[in-house]
Amino acid sequence: MTATEGTRVDLHVKVLDEDICERAKARGLDVLVYAPHFTRWPTIEQRAAAYSDEELTVVPGREIFTGPWHDRRHVLALDLDAPIPDFVTLEGAMDELHRQDATVLAPHPTFLTVSLDRTRLEKYRDLIDAVEAYNPKHLPWHNRRAQSLASELDLPAFTSSYAHLPGTVGEVWTTFDAEIGDESALVAALKGGTPRRLFHRSGYGHRARKLFEFSHLGYENTWKKIDRVVLSDMEATHPGHVAYGGQFDDIRVV
Repeated sequence: MTATEGTRVDLHVKVLDEDICERAKARGLDVLVYAPHFTRWPTIEQRAAAYSDEELTVVPGREIFTGPWHDRRHVLALDLDAPIPDFVTLEGAMDELHRQDATVLAPHPTFLTVSLDRTRLEKYRDLIDAVEAYNPKHLPWHNRRAQSLASELDLPAFTSSYAHLPGTVGEVWTTFDAEIGDESALVAALKGGTPRRLFHRSGYGHRARKLFEFSHLGYENTWKKIDRVVLSDMEATHPGHVAYGGQFDDIRVV
């Protein structure tokens, strides 16, 4: 992909396998950011590398759940130097991301109780590299509000498929006016504010995909999943997991 044509990037997907990569290529994507829930950073890195090839670059990402489950705030991070667990304070997570000089994105801003609201976006404005302005899980007014926030705060925008379901991959993308062939180039584009254009498909098919993704929220928020993920310190990204060696005990909330 040349700089003139631009590079098509889906900046947030939750699913990854060979079929998904083939779908991404068929839809004209050049880069996927793979950021699954409750998966430790080394595992994400390994899977991203395993599915990258000359046609499609898969970049590791980490959507960190900050705060307690009932009032969690999601932050999407790229280019981590070290793992960061879920369910730590937002302030603690942001301090650690700043220390690592990571790339920080604000996914689905002000959406329900799982996102950064305007007050938090303003507070951490200097750390945030881009705000999501379109997300298939959003209802129309959510997208309009997100677009207004990015504009009012003078922050670069991005969009993603936020695909939890394989069929959503390729429905939404950000085209950067630059050649992006690896993780470092994507990080440079995000941190440098490289010009970009936001796209999503339209029509009945896209509306159906949006409905499927929005409906999937119900599954994500069942009490069974809360019990499995939040209440067990054996989960991979729980701050009490042995892998973190107590490093985050002072900022953990569960």
